[in-house]
Amino acid sequence: MNKKFNTLITIGLLFNIVSFNVKASPIIHEFKNPSFSGIGASAHYLTVDEQETKRRDELAEEVQSALEEIQRDIDNSTLNKFLSNLQSRIFSNLSRDISDMLFSEDGGTGGTIDLDGNQITFSNDGEYITLTVIDENGSITEIKIPIGIFGVCTADCGV
Repeated sequence: MNKKFNTLITIGLLFNIVSFNVKASPIIHEFKNPSFSGIGASAHYLTVDEQETKRRDELAEEVQSALEEIQRDIDNSTLNKFLSNLQSRIFSNLSRDISDMLFSEDGGTGGTIDLDGNQITFSNDGEYITLTVIDENGSITEIKIPIGIFGVCTADCGV
């Protein structure tokens, strides 16, 4: 019995020693996603928002770029090039006719032209040529050119 007693005491001591050295912690479940755990959530939300904003801006730039390319294609069409060139030549002839009328010896005293909502008035009082432009917003620009100065003559200037 002594042997059994010693064996039981030895086993009891071993369990006692082992039980003091064994420690356990509770199992705690934590979400890694800040949306669920709340840890670092504000930084996470800012990152997600920044990614969404960046993607939205990229898409808007792509759409704007596509629209600009379509507009360039329309502007560079053969018909639009022709119309632009024709309009330029018509305006050139119109300005030359007004200039000839104002600076010629037997030219008129002036007139008014309505051009795309802009009113252009020109006059020659014998001393000055006055050009007045009233744009569609109502802004007025007036140019006065003295006759006989800077190489502008309407009659015999003694040259």
